[in-house]
This record gives sequence, structure tokens and C-alpha cells, in this order.
Amino acid sequence: MNQEPGTAGEIRKFCSDNYGVTFPIMEKISVKGDDMHPVYQWLTSKSKNGVKDSDVSWNFQKYLIDEKGNLIEVIPPKEKPTSDKVIAWISE
Repeated sequence: MNQEPGTAGEIRKFCSDNYGVTFPIMEKISVKGDDMHPVYQWLTSKSKNGVKDSDVSWNFQKYLIDEKGNLIEVIPPKEKPTSDKVIAWISE
């Protein structure tokens, strides 16, 4: 839906110029469609992650992954990262 137009370099420059970002920024990848990045193929496919199928519904969808690399839970975009559920999982 063209929410992050531009090349990786243009995005980095925008973030640096407008927000003073100096830390590394991940490259833009596809999270849906025929060119879906392999990490999202794994995150969204029960046959690959062993837990559940999911669709990326919108920005800020969260995937909880444990220290062993296992998918634990999919958190919908409307749930804040500071929700009791997310905080409890992090605090375990």
C-alpha cells in the first residue's frame, strides 16, 4: 500500500535527516504476496513455524519469539507493546 516509498538509502536518509537516527535500520522487505521475505514466510506458516498460520494484517503486528527461536504468539496491531500480555511475556 506504498506506506514506505523509496529505496533503503532514501529511507535511511529521511530517518537520519528528520529524526536524527544513527543506529542501523533494517532493509525494507515484503511481508505479503509473491515476494514475501523468508522470515515472514516462516512467521505466517504453521507448516514452517510449527505453531500457527497468520496473516500480516497491518503495521505493528507483533510476533513473540523466544530465546530459542520458537514462535510463541502473534499479537494483533491494535494491541500495544505495553499491554499486560506483552509485558507479562517479556517478564517471564
